Amino acid sequence: MNIKAKILWADDEIDLLKAHLLFLEEKGYSVQTVTNGEDAVAFMQKEDFDIVFLDETMPGMDGLEALVRIKEIKPGVPVVMVTKNEEESLMEEAIGSKIDDYLTKPVNPSQLLLSCKKCLEKKRIKKERISRKYAEKFSEIYQILNNQPDFKNWMDLHIRLCEWEIEIDEYPDMGMTDTLTDLRKECNSLFSRYVEKHYREWIFGNNRPELSIDVVPSHIIPELKNGKKVVFIVLDCIRLDQWLVIEPYLYDYFNIEKEYYFSILPTATPYSRNSMFSGLFPREIEKRYPDIWQEWDDEDDSRNRHEKELLDILLKKNGVNLNPELKYVKILNVDDAKTLERNLSSFLNLQLLVIVINFADLLAHKRSESEVLKEITKNESAYRSVTRSWFEHSSLFYILRNIAGKENIVFITSDHGSIRGKRGTKVIGDRETSPNLRYKYGRNLQVDPRNAIVIKNPYDYRLPERNINCQYIIAKEDFIFLYPTGYHHYYNLYKDSFQHGGVSLEEMVLPIVKLIGK
Repeated sequence: MNIKAKILWADDEIDLLKAHLLFLEEKGYSVQTVTNGEDAVAFMQKEDFDIVFLDETMPGMDGLEALVRIKEIKPGVPVVMVTKNEEESLMEEAIGSKIDDYLTKPVNPSQLLLSCKKCLEKKRIKKERISRKYAEKFSEIYQILNNQPDFKNWMDLHIRLCEWEIEIDEYPDMGMTDTLTDLRKECNSLFSRYVEKHYREWIFGNNRPELSIDVVPSHIIPELKNGKKVVFIVLDCIRLDQWLVIEPYLYDYFNIEKEYYFSILPTATPYSRNSMFSGLFPREIEKRYPDIWQEWDDEDDSRNRHEKELLDILLKKNGVNLNPELKYVKILNVDDAKTLERNLSSFLNLQLLVIVINFADLLAHKRSESEVLKEITKNESAYRSVTRSWFEHSSLFYILRNIAGKENIVFITSDHGSIRGKRGTKVIGDRETSPNLRYKYGRNLQVDPRNAIVIKNPYDYRLPERNINCQYIIAKEDFIFLYPTGYHHYYNLYKDSFQHGGVSLEEMVLPIVKLIGK
């Protein structure tokens, strides 16, 4: 018989447990017994065991002391405490000492077996369950894809994909990552075609999903009209999967409600965030603020210099007159965050506090310039991990914990997501063509229409005209735009970089999260 695991069992009444020992051995476990804590520690120093059962009350060194010594010797070995004592204080002390399971005497064989499986085979059992589940779920998704999904189906598909990707992050050796990557690639191919076919119906019609222009009217304004104090946080360039990995940190502090919306095109800050704060499409914003798009460089932060003003106008248009006025805070660096922390108490007395945080956007942009950032964010799983680590130690988490005890309602959303650009497609344009990798505007643009949405008339997509003969192209799937001159050099430079502005589930499907303090 193959030995499943080696067990060390310390109990001063071990002779009374022979039936339990035989049961475990019949199930394939090898059991070494000792009658005191000193011997248990001695065995751990000279042999390798997969799991330890410790009686709490043994003469000499008791179970809790032995536990501490064993964890010093082999910190990774799971330890199960077995005791007659059901006092809550003892249980808390044992749990605080990093036990892996807790059994109360008299134990029965089934409890022992379950504890072994829980401590030793949990990962294997979960991996097997995941493999079975995903085989079924993949089949379901392909059925949906074959039945012409609508925008609600696309939202649901993206949510599922994000949840699965996060789950599979825990099991990189399962071989599921490539399968899921291929599925997402196919979904984005079909989604890009869907958006190309239906986007104009969305922006000119009524039967459409919630878009960037609807975020404030649908979520923020109703709460303000009900007299609530609102903190509205926009995490620039945060994707849904990034949100899902930081959300669990908030479970102890907030009740959480989630809805979803689609970013407008291009999925880039000057367009999507200006539209969010104004409730207008970029073309309508251009009529009011023509200077926003007079120049040719959307990378300029001045493209969003009117956000507070646009939001003020939108609120008043909807009958919300704030007194005192809203506070708008933009966090670009550590100093900005510390200033907000210092002034938070006074800001929370206002009816509306708006906070824009640029961490993810800066990470995406700086990644292309830094070999260190490329290494620590080499794929989507690593990107999520960096986001999780940032949030855990961020001023944002500190701020949210402080808000949780107040009466303010918090809304958190993103203006657009990002996608890892994996394929290049050649573009021809003049010297005034914009430099963006996922969307471009200029004159006489040429690109393979299989890889991009070609917009000859900006009005068709409610985009700013900028000047006569301005055209737009918006990348589909995971393509990035590159010029024929120096194509291979720039492809190698930007390949696998996280970009935004195009059409993909990652860039367009975004969460709107409502947090109510517990």
